[in-house]
Amino acid sequence: MDMKDKVVVITGGATGIGFALARKFGADGAKIVIGEPREHRLKEACEKLEALGIDARSTVCDVSSLDNVEALADFTWDEHGRCDVLLNNAGIGSREKRLPDVPMEEAHRIMDVNFWGVWHGCRVFGNRMKEQGSPAMIYNTGSENSFFCATTAAAYIASKHAVLGLTETFRDQMPDFIKIGLIIPGWVASELNPDFNEYAMETDAFADIIYPQIKAGERFVVSHAYNAVRIEQRMGALKSAFTKYAPRYEGDEEYDVRILVQRLRERGQI
Repeated sequence: MDMKDKVVVITGGATGIGFALARKFGADGAKIVIGEPREHRLKEACEKLEALGIDARSTVCDVSSLDNVEALADFTWDEHGRCDVLLNNAGIGSREKRLPDVPMEEAHRIMDVNFWGVWHGCRVFGNRMKEQGSPAMIYNTGSENSFFCATTAAAYIASKHAVLGLTETFRDQMPDFIKIGLIIPGWVASELNPDFNEYAMETDAFADIIYPQIKAGERFVVSHAYNAVRIEQRMGALKSAFTKYAPRYEGDEEYDVRILVQRLRERGQI
């Protein structure tokens, strides 16, 4: 997608990965709309973007609130009359905690932002983009923790696994002119874990890697090469279990849900 004059909405776009991508899109001539709860951070971000000659606007938005996300969409359409790219990027982290040790209010808050915030963005902007009828993109920020457990932060990992399932399902449901993809950061310097940023990939370096993939409409947007090893470890264990206990046989598609659902649709049964 040529980003010149495209309207790009980024939740959590005032800092970290979101802000780095705002600069990348803006440098290509896109018009940026950022939303996050801290008004002073929005102001700072817009001032920095405008100093680079980027058209940047903002509105306060807590993605855990469906009403707030509806208001973000209203703001975008009022300002620009359209949205071409949505990055559901807002997220919060948590320290290393075993599941039994996570306070329930903390677990719910993490899911409210990291999962339901993405759901809200897909729901609200997805419907409007379909009505808009022009080529568009929605990218959700997942994590290496969408595919394996890089840490022991139980609630955070569960939220990012959920974002993977949401994104893949949403991708199947949307028309072809709307590209749906998952951004998969590894450890990237941000405000999520500021005490350890010296060990993380620099935010701008991460944005340099992933931005061309987003423009190309890739399904999975990747960065940290060693993630492939961890993913293979999990997939290898899963494949081994099937080989041992549920090996392939001729006609084994008889219980494949996707095939069965397609057949039922063709018969008009669903």
